Amino acid sequence: MTTTGFPTPVDVPAARQTTVSTPDGPFTILELDGAVLASGWTSDLADLTGQIHPALRPATPPIVVDPAELGPITAAVSAYYDGDIAAIDAVPVRQVSGPFRSHAWDMLRTVTPGHPVTYAQYAGLAGNASAVRAAAGACAKNAAALFVPCHRVIRTDGSLGGFRWGLEVKTSLLAREAGHSAAVLAR
Repeated sequence: MTTTGFPTPVDVPAARQTTVSTPDGPFTILELDGAVLASGWTSDLADLTGQIHPALRPATPPIVVDPAELGPITAAVSAYYDGDIAAIDAVPVRQVSGPFRSHAWDMLRTVTPGHPVTYAQYAGLAGNASAVRAAAGACAKNAAALFVPCHRVIRTDGSLGGFRWGLEVKTSLLAREAGHSAAVLAR
C-alpha cells in the first residue's frame, strides 16, 4: 500500500474482463475481486481503462473470461435488460476519487430509475447545490457505466446533455427505465 492508502498498480491482482451482448450493443465489464472497476458499451477494453483511477488500474492485462464467470455481475446486466431495472443496484463497484466525486457516485446510485435528475439536482444530492460543474465532472469520470447510472442525469432544460457511450444509448436506457416505471405505477 502507498502512504495515501491506495494500492499501487503492482499490488492489484489480475482483473477479469468479459463482453456481453445487449440491445444497446456490446457491453464490456472489467472486474476485480467481485467488484466492477469499469464498464461500458464497447468491445474494446482500451475504451474503459482510461477512466479507472491509476491506483486501481490493473498492472497486467485482464484475463478474458466467459460472461458466466462473472456470475452476479453479468446476471444483473441480463436481468436489467430483461426488465428487472433494479438488478444493477446490488452490484459492487470500486472507484476512487476525491471526497466530492466519490460521494457523488454513491448518490448517483440512489437516483430512481425512470425519474432522471438534472445536473443541478444531482449537485444538490451530492451535497453542494452550487457544484453543478463538479457534478457533471463526476458523470464524465464515472468508469462504471450502468451500475453507477450517470445516464439518469439530464440538463435543466430537459435535453439529454452528454453521455460517454452516445446519446442513442442514453436515450434507450432512459426509455427502458421510463417504461418500467410506468408499468410499475400501472399495477
